[in-house]
This record gives sequence, structure tokens and C-alpha cells, in this order.
Amino acid sequence: MAAELRRIRTGAGLTREHVTEHTGINAATLYRIETARARPQRRTLIALLDLYEVPEPRRSAVLLLIQDVGSQGGLRAIHSELRDEYVAYISFEAEAREVRNYESLFIPGLLQTEGYARAVISSAFPAAAAREVEHRVQARGERKAVLSKNEPLQMWAVMDEAALRRMVGGPRVMREQLQHLTAMAEEPHIALQIIPFSAGAHAGMPGSFVLMSFPDVEDPEIIYVDSMAGDLFLESEAEVRRYEAIFDRLCALALSPDATSRLIAALAKEEQ
Repeated sequence: MAAELRRIRTGAGLTREHVTEHTGINAATLYRIETARARPQRRTLIALLDLYEVPEPRRSAVLLLIQDVGSQGGLRAIHSELRDEYVAYISFEAEAREVRNYESLFIPGLLQTEGYARAVISSAFPAAAAREVEHRVQARGERKAVLSKNEPLQMWAVMDEAALRRMVGGPRVMREQLQHLTAMAEEPHIALQIIPFSAGAHAGMPGSFVLMSFPDVEDPEIIYVDSMAGDLFLESEAEVRRYEAIFDRLCALALSPDATSRLIAALAKEEQ
């Protein structure tokens, strides 16, 4: 529902500020609705559809979505324990046509093995109960379906060499993870590049980010930034252009995909 409302608004050529001005809906509230952080009241949804001049049958279809959101049948039990921002990210990722992902310390989530994911999640959430850890591991595993569907997600991942060399979960887990990366790099819809330590300081050192593009050209690109201070979704044209420029610079510094595959294979052998 969040994605559909966002698509309708941008298709109508309206900014969030415009919506606030004409409906009185707080801009922060609208942002939370469009990123799946909040469920709109029915009257709020009707006000948005009226402003967007949404015709039938699309209008009725959107109104039905709010009923699904309100029913247990429309919710994944496993997602109920995840933070709202992460659920929103999963939803956007499932709809995306392409993701450009830069990671400074971790293997990208879509490319993680189960063992690596469990080790990362256990360390990141030390107070979490075993059941919660397993739910998070399962959710991360289910996300991988976007890489094997009929029209798979196009993924371009750039990682700092530190992500490959940090021992996560022990030698066996890391060996399996590196072997998995080598196999994934052979897929035509996945491109991997590593920024070697020899490249020195670079623009990605402040932190990781994801750029998401969607099949509908009317849908603006989204930047997702995950940090200890919280998750951010950015979509202004200036922010998108800035992160695209950073990603391009990181790609230019990184090893080629072929050289990256050779480095990953060599590191995997070191773990044997």
C-alpha cells in the first residue's frame, strides 16, 4: 500500500509539501505512510485519493489494501518482530528493478549465507532472544528470492576489502561465505567489485548505503542508509544525484569484476 500511494503521488506530479498544503496531512505523517512506517486512517486515505483524483477501479483497489493491512492474514508474522524501517526496506527491495549497494564492513545482506547472517545478527543484537535471531535470519534469507525470480533484481555490489577479511562466524563460515560470493559473481544479473586496501581513503568510508531504482520510470529512486542512529530513506533529486556520484567514484576505485572474483577465490583458499 505504501508503494502504491507513493507511486500515485509522484505520478500526479505532487510533492509531499503540496499534499500537506492541500489536505492538512502533516508532512512527517505522509512520509511515514509512504515508507510503511504507519498505517493511514481510512479518512486520511480517502483524502489522499481525492487529491490525487484516482479513478475507479484503482481507487477501490487501494481502499481494499488498507483492509489487508488491518487483518492478520495480510501480515507476515515474522515481519511483526522487525522494525518498521526494515520492513519498508524489504518492501521496496521486492519492487526494485536494480540496487546499487555499497558496504564498508559487511557482505551485502542479499549475498549472505545463512551462517554468516546468523553470526552478524547475533553480534549486532546481543540482547536478542534466540527466537528473535532466527526470525531475523529467516527474513534475511527470504529476501534472496528477488535474485531468483523470473525477472531477477539487477544487483551491483561494491564492498571494501575489510568486508572480506573480517572474520565473521569463524573460518568455516567465512570460507562458505566467500565461496558463495564467488558463485554469485557468475550470475549475469549480479556484479561485484572490491575496493582494495591499497586504494587508500575513499568516499565510502563514512558508511554503507543502497540506491534503489524501480521499473516504473515515474517512481523516483530511493536511497537507504542504515546506521546506529537509525535508518533513513532519501529521495530528493539532489540527494540521489549525490549518492550516485559517490557510487560512481567507488566503482572507479574498485577492482574490476574479474579481478574481484580472483581476490575472493584466493581469500577462500586461505580459509581452508
